[in-house]
Amino acid sequence: MAAAPPEAPVDGRQSEAALAIARGVRRLLRARGFATVTELPLSSGRRADVVGVNGDGVLLIVEIKSSVADFRADHKWRDYAAHCDRLYFAVDAEMPLDIMPEEAGLIVADSYGGEILREPPARAISPAARRAVLLRFALAAADRLHRLADPGAPPET
Repeated sequence: MAAAPPEAPVDGRQSEAALAIARGVRRLLRARGFATVTELPLSSGRRADVVGVNGDGVLLIVEIKSSVADFRADHKWRDYAAHCDRLYFAVDAEMPLDIMPEEAGLIVADSYGGEILREPPARAISPAARRAVLLRFALAAADRLHRLADPGAPPET
């Protein structure tokens, strides 16, 4: 009998609603050719909910909002624009869409998938910022794979 595949660790910061939205967003982005990681620390000190990169090097960040209160309490989302070519909000079907800012794209998602309702305005980040995000993405993804394969490994130094 084959062993069950290892599961990614959950860090406990996200609500069940946010985790469901993230899962649907990741499924949507994967179907569109993007590899994704969640909770990626950026050089600004912020932590992006979902970061995606495709084969052309396009970087996107998806900020997940699981409630109106969550959206109103968070003003840091504008800081993410310097780290991506496309910035989206992702919400569930219960969120009132008219409160979501026009300067970001909009995704509606649940744990089964998602749909892009609005694309964000086009922009390109600087080559230095692109390199920094791509390196953080690659290192985080490799480290997470390592921890899945070897959960008893000593922490990174």
